[in-house]
Amino acid sequence: MTTMQRRQPRHSLSESYDFVIVGGGTAGLALAARLSEDSNHTVLVLEAGESGDAVADQVTARRLGAMNGMYHIRPSKIEVDAWSTLIGGDSRWNWDSLLSAMDASETFDPPSSDLQTTGNIQYVASSHGTSGPIQAGYVGYIPPIVSNWSSTLATVGISATSDAYSGSNWGSYISVLSINPANWTRSYSRSGYIDPLPPRSNLAILPGATVTRIVFNTSNSSNLTATAVEWAASASAPRQIVGVTKEVILAGGTIGSPQVLQLSGVGPSDVLKAAGVNVLLDLPGVGQHLQDHISTQVSFKSNIETPRDMYNNKERTDAAFNSYVNTAVAYVTASTLLGDSAATLASQIAANYSAQAALVPSSDSGVVLGFEAIYNQTLAMLTSNVAQVEILLGLNAAGSVGVQTALQHPFSQGRLYITTSNPFTSPTIDPQYLSHAADTVIFREGLKLARTIGNTAPLSENLGEEISPGTTNVNTDDEWDAWLANNFGTEYHPSSSCAMLPREQGGVVDGDLKVYGLANVRVADASVFPNTFSAHVGASLY
Repeated sequence: MTTMQRRQPRHSLSESYDFVIVGGGTAGLALAARLSEDSNHTVLVLEAGESGDAVADQVTARRLGAMNGMYHIRPSKIEVDAWSTLIGGDSRWNWDSLLSAMDASETFDPPSSDLQTTGNIQYVASSHGTSGPIQAGYVGYIPPIVSNWSSTLATVGISATSDAYSGSNWGSYISVLSINPANWTRSYSRSGYIDPLPPRSNLAILPGATVTRIVFNTSNSSNLTATAVEWAASASAPRQIVGVTKEVILAGGTIGSPQVLQLSGVGPSDVLKAAGVNVLLDLPGVGQHLQDHISTQVSFKSNIETPRDMYNNKERTDAAFNSYVNTAVAYVTASTLLGDSAATLASQIAANYSAQAALVPSSDSGVVLGFEAIYNQTLAMLTSNVAQVEILLGLNAAGSVGVQTALQHPFSQGRLYITTSNPFTSPTIDPQYLSHAADTVIFREGLKLARTIGNTAPLSENLGEEISPGTTNVNTDDEWDAWLANNFGTEYHPSSSCAMLPREQGGVVDGDLKVYGLANVRVADASVFPNTFSAHVGASLY
């Protein structure tokens, strides 16, 4: 399908729909496909962005847009079961339930024998799904340097894992990607869930439609009912209303979903009043508990041609070569990273709780309790087999190779909040990165490990001197910390701003994904994760 068939002209929209989904991204389009399977349900997706038709070739070929880096990585059983524990042991959110759903979402494509040999790829096919909408497989080209990954990491104490997808994701391996081996294009929510569908008269997808608020019947103030969704094509365009007969489902992501709730009068009362929004429901946790993965890298001169060099020099232009994405990863536990000092750090973190609780960006006692619950779960995972950092081999720069490090379980929690009732003004995002000293320690030790990996054979045989941060300038812990503070960025994995926690702990949604105090509004995106995973979030979202 060359255009999004279910994108209907605005004049042909119905006055109301059973389900209105706010956000046409990873979760929103998957939900739209699933809900509209029942012809008795009418479904509308309102998406603020454009359809992508104008740049479809660049998106599918991975040359433009789409922050999704295509890593199809699963979390560990320990982390998912911790989620279940945080909401009272609800089995719908434990590892077994998520594993079943992840299997159903994917079709696994094993690598060719040549590719398997070149990349030293290990996998267990039975740990993957076989008939889902998302294609999960390997790139069509892997540089020979990647074959050195597992042996190099084994030398520094990180064992290779042959099966990172059945609940034990720590160790080194070659990652599965969301990629279609039939034509080496990106496999994502639209291409997997929407484009293959025959036309469905009960499904409409409207791009260029920013949701400005949810409209509620306020006759029952303790259980508000959504009756409509208001949207506009631009800040200057007229506001339009579409009715809701069953449910509103927020799938706007970790930033968009809490923003829509707050604009609709649902959230921390002090935030809403300051923004000039009428308070319909004081729900202090909306926008709180924000967590994210942050990353940086140690860079080395390359003694080989990287894929970027080969692309720039036009030496390879075939589709299989152009499919290359960095795939060599490792997930490293605290015991490997810190050795015997991991237990000491855990004790210091436990003793530091009171000082850290003072940084919680809310005076609400429930939000503070939720912070404590997440904090304690994060602490428990520090002394388990859960990975604390991700290490990734980066070959997509010209003339250099990076060994990247990303913090996976931050103790720091931030928030986001609106400052105006104007829905076209972005919310303020305060992630409070590195506000907890332990995050700096773990991140720093991950970078030291990255440096060691770059200087360890056989990988080091293909690398030259360190470019950044450089051994001349950065060697001591203080030097690492000072450099790190100004040289990291986000992996674009924010979560937890509408956390699935008990309401008395600042939770926003319950185990049914329903927003507390709202009769027919759910949230279904990464904002409901109460704790972070040592994984990219795509596989879990599907």
